[in-house]
Amino acid sequence: MTLVLPGRLQACFVVEAEKFAWWGVDNPAADASSAGLPGGEPVSLRVALPVAGEVVPAEVPAILVEPEPAISALAEWSAPADAGASVHAWSRIASALRRGVPVDEPELPTAGHAALGLDGTTIWSARATIEAARRTIGSDNLGGSGSSGGAGGSTAGCGGGSGRPGGSVGGGAAGATAGGIVLRPYQRAGVAWLQGADGGGVLADEMGLGKTVQAIALLAARPGGPHLVVCPTSLLGNWTRELARFAPGLTSVELTSYGKLRADAERFAATAWDVVVLDEAQQIKNPDSQTARAARTLDARLRVAMTGTPVENRLDELWSLLAFTNPGLLGTRARFRRRFATAVEQRRSDAAAARLHEIVGPHILRRRKRDVAPELPPKLEVTVVCQLTAEQERLYRAAMDSAFGSGLGSGIERRGRILALLTRLKQLCNHPEPGAGQLGGRSGKLDRVTEMLTEIADNGDRALVFTQYRETGEMLARHLGAPFLHGGLSIAARERLIHQFQEDDDSPPVLVLSLRAAGFGLNLTRATHVVHYDRWWNPAVEDQASDRAHRIGQTRAVTVHTLLTERTLEETIAELHAGKRDLAGIATGETRTIENDLAKLSDERLREVLEPGARR
Repeated sequence: MTLVLPGRLQACFVVEAEKFAWWGVDNPAADASSAGLPGGEPVSLRVALPVAGEVVPAEVPAILVEPEPAISALAEWSAPADAGASVHAWSRIASALRRGVPVDEPELPTAGHAALGLDGTTIWSARATIEAARRTIGSDNLGGSGSSGGAGGSTAGCGGGSGRPGGSVGGGAAGATAGGIVLRPYQRAGVAWLQGADGGGVLADEMGLGKTVQAIALLAARPGGPHLVVCPTSLLGNWTRELARFAPGLTSVELTSYGKLRADAERFAATAWDVVVLDEAQQIKNPDSQTARAARTLDARLRVAMTGTPVENRLDELWSLLAFTNPGLLGTRARFRRRFATAVEQRRSDAAAARLHEIVGPHILRRRKRDVAPELPPKLEVTVVCQLTAEQERLYRAAMDSAFGSGLGSGIERRGRILALLTRLKQLCNHPEPGAGQLGGRSGKLDRVTEMLTEIADNGDRALVFTQYRETGEMLARHLGAPFLHGGLSIAARERLIHQFQEDDDSPPVLVLSLRAAGFGLNLTRATHVVHYDRWWNPAVEDQASDRAHRIGQTRAVTVHTLLTERTLEETIAELHAGKRDLAGIATGETRTIENDLAKLSDERLREVLEPGARR
């Protein structure tokens, strides 16, 4: 398709940048100047444009202008006849804002709110865009109900969306929280999206972008409550701390864990909540689980599911999330499977996928660091290849020979034996005898990580070391003289370790963490190095753990070191992550899925997967 730019200068308020944009002609800066409008930063603006009967995302030349001078110029402006309708509309709106005249039914053409949101799909409604502009300039002169309307337009790649921008946490000046922390523009836009959600939505921002503070801002804007926040037990302390920090006067929030939600489902279901927030909402991804069933019984005006894990991985999981946030949107589970899951996952139907995106797009907001937080320092990822010691190699090959020599069986027996073999091989890559008194010199991986961490500490830096095994974590803690944060600790003990690592200069510079217990919800920005001691099949799990350090608040570059033992199944995992291997449909997901997929392979193919060195 050939893009034809509008022939007249257009004006648009870019909600998530909190700036006006002049756009739509070959040289918007020159046209704006000749029209008496202030200049600004030249950019390429992504907007939704009608092309050949469709609305498509397109890049157009534009200049971004700070809101105050833009509003002032528009309010006092005598619009030339050849300016676009959006410029005339914004001139009338700006004048109304300055004079205190209500704008009850603004007639803002699509060009005036056509800028796509930072998620690449959201198109803010006219009402939401005007409300965002009003709040940005700190004016209370805009009348009307403030309710949000529909999307300005949508097509493939342009999902509809709307919302009303949130104010500050606990009130106060625009953007400032009660604790003196300023919400970033994309966070205010996220609060707006939540406030404008039709019954509920999924906030799926990438880890580290501040989903918690956006949720707190939403709750603080509705102080009457009652509100319910459900989170993993390990995050109760974090939520208590963040609420006290950002909204100390908010008393209408009840915090509970997923375990208590299951155990006391009837009591929670009997309360008419204003807002229910599910943090780490991947806890309800299995629609048949007690947790998911209990969540769906909750009565609330607004339901919010927060997850940093991509929601498009498995359609059953998507259905479960939206069955909580927007009951009935996707129909019954059986109908959803017939209509979408089978068509998309088995038949790879592009039409079904597009239709599904059109339905769910307005109810899911997912933004990534690279799009919304360029102020974050870079994350450097390094693979550290380690060798097996002679002892490790002998035990690894012996475990392989024993498993395949005695036979892996079939059915459930085969899956169980394969899982046991996977666990044994991965632990051998870590160390042949983690409980031994003498640890050094027996594991290539342990020797290498000891050298790395010594250098990191000598440079005055701090590091996080993740492992998926409790026994390995205890070994590392003992060998390195470092604390170990794992799921068996009390909340108080966890909080103490986090505080010491973040605040105490005399604390050990290394913190060992369980991948599962500490893979989400923690702010450990004092670390500038992250070490993945062993590999997990799902790369998203490793990425979430890395984001404990590479998140908002981090001021230095973060280096992620991934240890890989060559000629072992860790090499295969790395190749799967990099997309370099197609192993007969093996999924990089949960362990139970991996063991099922591996159980379908022939013994010869399976051995190649687990012992890649045999190919050479």
